[in-house]
Amino acid sequence: MIAYLDVFVPPFGLIVLGAVLRRMLLREDAVWAGIERLVFWALMPCLLASAIARVNLAELPLGGMALSIWLGLLIGTGLSVALARLARCDHPAMTSVLQGGIRFNNLMGFAVSGGLFGAAGTALGAVATGLIVPFVQVVTTLAFALGRADGARIRPLRVARQVLLNPLILGCAAGFVAAGFGGLPPGIAPLMGAMGQAAIALGLLCVGAALTWGALRDRPGLQAATCVLKLGVMPLLTLLLAQAFGLDPLSAAVALVFMALPTATTSYVMARAMGGDAPLMAALTTTEHLLAVVTLPLWIWMLGIGA
Repeated sequence: MIAYLDVFVPPFGLIVLGAVLRRMLLREDAVWAGIERLVFWALMPCLLASAIARVNLAELPLGGMALSIWLGLLIGTGLSVALARLARCDHPAMTSVLQGGIRFNNLMGFAVSGGLFGAAGTALGAVATGLIVPFVQVVTTLAFALGRADGARIRPLRVARQVLLNPLILGCAAGFVAAGFGGLPPGIAPLMGAMGQAAIALGLLCVGAALTWGALRDRPGLQAATCVLKLGVMPLLTLLLAQAFGLDPLSAAVALVFMALPTATTSYVMARAMGGDAPLMAALTTTEHLLAVVTLPLWIWMLGIGA
């Protein structure tokens, strides 16, 4: 029990602290916007690069993880769209259900996988992030583009550019290159490692600051169904696929942890900027994070691995 508290209290505690700070001490939106940009554009890429750079590429179960995660995301995309149609959602609401169904809070994933499995968990978490981010970026970008009121055509080169220039993708790419050369240079490795650790703490504080409690009353039935999909169906699919493709227990556990995470808080920003249903997205983000307090430890307990 103590081991589980050591793993799960820090990430969820930082989220609660972020919510408290946002409402009592750091109330200015500009403060949190600046921290979010710092985490996304500088600290997170360093976390990904430093974690991947430490792995032995020859021993990495990349094929099995890719198949497990990508097939899970593909099925999750279809289920999200089907759920939105069943609920008779308009296109903006459909994009919010889709983001709520397949996106993930990678900072929480790093905190949990690192706490459970140490450096190996962090490294495999970086690999999982490198596999998930391109898929969800392409799918969500296309989903928003298909519903544009101006009828503009989808431009594949523009979509590819948005994905390839994503700082998380660049961080993963840098990590794989460094791993191929035996790791990061002396001095650079501890520097990027320190920046990566800062990303987890600051990022989770931002998660808490972004949660919107008043949104919980918005379409509770649709929220509940999306939460079941994201926090229940998606990790179960990933676990079954990981077993089918023969992943080792550690890789399967990390893949499951990342697919069991609540949606990214940046989903709200994307919904607001690209014509999605921002109120529904805010509701889904808050509800999924609240329920993940129970569901994420439950999945780890069911695996019987780590803590």
